[in-house]
Amino acid sequence: MLCPSCNTPLAADASFCSKCGAKLAGTPTAKPAGTPADALRAAKATVGTSVGSEGERELWHGSYSPKAMYGNWLLALTATLIAVVVSIVIPLPITWLVAGAIVGVLWLVLIAQYLIERWSVSYALTTQRFVHQRGLFKRVINRIEVIDIDDVTVEQGFIERMFGVGTIKLLSSDTSDPTLLLRGIDDAKRIAMLIDDARRDERRKRGLYMEAV
Repeated sequence: MLCPSCNTPLAADASFCSKCGAKLAGTPTAKPAGTPADALRAAKATVGTSVGSEGERELWHGSYSPKAMYGNWLLALTATLIAVVVSIVIPLPITWLVAGAIVGVLWLVLIAQYLIERWSVSYALTTQRFVHQRGLFKRVINRIEVIDIDDVTVEQGFIERMFGVGTIKLLSSDTSDPTLLLRGIDDAKRIAMLIDDARRDERRKRGLYMEAV
């Protein structure tokens, strides 16, 4: 190998010319090791990118399920059949009038109760937050960070277990709603597990971030 500056013959693995001191092409340039603070900043940037790389995604949204009132619908249906039987056994105009009025009011009350429950609450679960809306005429929206949820439980009655609905109870460190009850949720066990998995995943991500920092 010849020096490009003075054409002096050199060894093949030489980095500098022994005569003129010129640096030979292909010689790797040493990189500064950097300070511990630089390494820490680089670690933060890497972990921060990893944590924020996955955008917030919606995992579930729902409201009060009609299945939660199946027991009431069944009672109303039974009362209707009894009223019809009584009206047939006692075929008087006043009997039909009273039975019809009682059954009509009963069904109207149940339908109104269902519509109020259905329209006045709404829930949404994302990978980072649990959002719940309340109110029929005045809407109140509140958000709970899933990392702040401490416990998730499911409460089900006998008929609710038959149809898979129930009440989900959330305990959190959120000051506005430390105890939140989600009534009449369809597939309650799966939704509760989804909320619990979301909070565990978020805590794991935050834990990895704090550990790296």
